[in-house]
Amino acid sequence: MEIVVENIKCGGCAGSITKKLSSVFDTDNIKVDVGSGTVNIDINEDQKERLSMVLLNLGYPQIQSVSGLNSAKARAKSFVSCAIGKIDK
Repeated sequence: MEIVVENIKCGGCAGSITKKLSSVFDTDNIKVDVGSGTVNIDINEDQKERLSMVLLNLGYPQIQSVSGLNSAKARAKSFVSCAIGKIDK
């Protein structure tokens, strides 16, 4: 399944996303493309809503799914997730 998200800026972001999704969905088949903002994960289509919520909670909402204050909150969360991802390398 592929999902396009906001706020992916670097390898730290990708690392945080990969680590979290791997633990939540019990799969290592995850690819994060920083340039296009896409997340590819080997899960069933019926798990898409759960995937979207996990990514939102990390600060990477599905493209155009949040706006205003919620967008600002997501951006702030993504900075924290990014920093953690850089530290965990």
